[in-house]
Amino acid sequence: MKWSEVCIHTTTEAIEPVSNILHESGASGVVIEDPSDMKRKKTKLGEIYELNPDDYPAEGVYVKAYLPMNSFLGETVDGIKKTVSNLTEFGIDIGHNNVTISEIHEEDWATAWKKYYKPVKISEKITIIPTWEDYTPVSSDEIIIEMDPGMAFGTGTHPTTVLSIQALEQYLEKGDKVLDVGAGSGILSVASVLLGAQHAYAYDLDDVAVSSTKNNAALNGVEDKVTSKLNDLLEGVDWEADLIVSNILAEIIVKFTDDAYRVVKPGGYFITCGIISGRKEMVREQLIQSGFEIVETNKMEDWVSIIAKKPE
Repeated sequence: MKWSEVCIHTTTEAIEPVSNILHESGASGVVIEDPSDMKRKKTKLGEIYELNPDDYPAEGVYVKAYLPMNSFLGETVDGIKKTVSNLTEFGIDIGHNNVTISEIHEEDWATAWKKYYKPVKISEKITIIPTWEDYTPVSSDEIIIEMDPGMAFGTGTHPTTVLSIQALEQYLEKGDKVLDVGAGSGILSVASVLLGAQHAYAYDLDDVAVSSTKNNAALNGVEDKVTSKLNDLLEGVDWEADLIVSNILAEIIVKFTDDAYRVVKPGGYFITCGIISGRKEMVREQLIQSGFEIVETNKMEDWVSIIAKKPE
């Protein structure tokens, strides 16, 4: 079978919404080509190997997706272009917004994205490795998370994921009951259990995310401690969590801060990520309005995490 690679030249701010648009259009996965990856491989976070500068734009980012070549392709691409352009109505900078299409054979499609995914130490304790890579731990207390994104989600090295896991390391207590809202590949749920959580509940609107979370939990031997299910944010949740973590767009986070305050126990934490710098104050104000206290704000590249606490 032949496939089409759809490449959208956009901004860091637009990565998440553009990726969502591609998924909703039938893409079986996305690849992010972000020049900041080339810089990050020299930081304390670890190393990302074998990245070719020629694959990356001089400015902005490439978001690539793979769609089967069929009679509906032109209509699908037109729909993608229109929906991405409409993101400006939400105040999202989409940059160049150049969309290009190229043909790719199935054998190349199945492996092209893997060159972007190498073992990387993303925090003090945690190293993420893909299932097809060999890796030898460098210390006895290193926590290894084995991931297979299945061409559906990120690799775990995006700044928002790194910020989320670093916050989990700091604020999660052993025995905590964790709620992961917008779980995606389930990496935060898996990390929570490996860091000592009693159980992690991974909620997502996408059935592919639910399946991916179950697969990755099994890969890491924690399937009995991770419950993955379809759910719209915190709708219908009638029990208390010790900690809530959510790595999704700021525009979505502000929609359920009241529910998060209701669900998290007194003294519990709400870790929010996926926040582009320009949306930081909007999220902070909404968290405070819902009753949370802001404990800490961290930044990596253009992304921010905000850790909020429900007063005891």
